[in-house]
Amino acid sequence: MTAKSNPSKMSDVNFGLAPQTRILLVEDTEDNRVMMRRLLEMSGYAVTEAVNGMEAVAHAASEEPEVILMDLSLPLVDGLAATRKIRQMPGLKGVPIIAVSAHDTMDFHAEALAAGCDAYITKPIDYGELEGLIESLLDQHS
Repeated sequence: MTAKSNPSKMSDVNFGLAPQTRILLVEDTEDNRVMMRRLLEMSGYAVTEAVNGMEAVAHAASEEPEVILMDLSLPLVDGLAATRKIRQMPGLKGVPIIAVSAHDTMDFHAEALAAGCDAYITKPIDYGELEGLIESLLDQHS
C-alpha cells in the first residue's frame, strides 16, 4: 500500500481493493470542499481538488477523473465556462459532470445542462442523494 505525497495528485490508497473511482471536486469555498472531500473519501472515492475554473480544466486534463463535481460560482473562470472547455477535450467528452450550486431555479439547471453537465445538485448537499447520483452516472457511462 502506498500513498502519493503530492496533494494535487489523487490518492492511490485502496487497501488492496478494486481501483478507486477518481473524482475531481471543484469548489472554491474551503469549508464546503473539506466536508465534501471527507465524505467522498469515507465512501471510498479518490478525490483531487480545484478551487477555480482554470484549475478545474487543468486538473481534468492531467488527472482524467471518472466524475467531476463542478461548483458553478467560481473565481477566474466560472463552472459553466470550465465545463464547456472540459467538454471540448477529446478524452473528457464522456466524463460525467455534476453541477453543484446553491441556486435552485430552472434557469440555472437549463444553463448547466446546456454547458455540458449531466446532472445538477443543490447546496446544501444531501450526501446520500449525491452518492446515488454519482453511482447512477457511473453505471450509465460504463
